[in-house]
Amino acid sequence: MGFQDTPEEWQVTATETPFTGNKTSVRTDEVVMPDGTVVRRDYQVHPGSVAVLALDDDNRVVVLRQYRHPVRHKLWEIPAGLLDVPGENPLHAAQRELYEEAYVKAEDWRVLTDVYTTPGGCDEAVRIFLARSLSEADGERFEVSEEEADMELARVPLQELVRGVLAGELHNNCLVVGVLSLATVLAGDGIDSLRPADAPWPARPFEA
Repeated sequence: MGFQDTPEEWQVTATETPFTGNKTSVRTDEVVMPDGTVVRRDYQVHPGSVAVLALDDDNRVVVLRQYRHPVRHKLWEIPAGLLDVPGENPLHAAQRELYEEAYVKAEDWRVLTDVYTTPGGCDEAVRIFLARSLSEADGERFEVSEEEADMELARVPLQELVRGVLAGELHNNCLVVGVLSLATVLAGDGIDSLRPADAPWPARPFEA
C-alpha cells in the first residue's frame, strides 16, 4: 500500500449517544483492543467541513478574523463551513462558503489537502480547497449573524501568513495546514500537481 493511511475498523461491542447537539453529537463506543480487552472511547461525531484558501493575483490570501468561544480568542482563519447536508458535494459547499463569508467567487479550483482535525477525539474530516482567479461575487451579500456579524476581512501575503504560523502567532488549523501546504506546493511540483476539485474523498463520499 505504500506510506499512506489505511482504513481499518476494530470491533465495537456496544455504542450509545449520550449527547446530541444542533450540528454534532457525542458517541461512546466499547471497542475491542488487540489484546482482547474492551475499552470505552468517547468522541464527537461531526458532519465534516470544507475550507477555502483563496489566492488572488497578487499572491495574497483571503482571511477573516472571528471570535471562537471555546479557545477565548479571535482567530485569523480562511473561509470554511460545515457540510450541512449528508452527501453534499464539497466543492459546491466551498463555493457557497467563499461567497457567504468573503463575497468572492473563483474560476479555478483544486483540492489542496484533506485532513482529520482531531482524530483522537472527533471524526471531523476537512477538505481544503485552493481557489484562484478571484473576483467579486454576484448578487446580494449574505446576511450574517452571531459571531459572523463581527468578522473582519483582509487579504494577506502568503509569506506573511507562513511567517505568522511558524512564529506561533496564527493557530487556526485550516489556515495553518492550508498556507503551509500551498507554500510547499509552490516551492515544489507546482499547482498543476494538485488534485482536481472533484477528486474522490473517501472520508466524506459525495454526489457528483
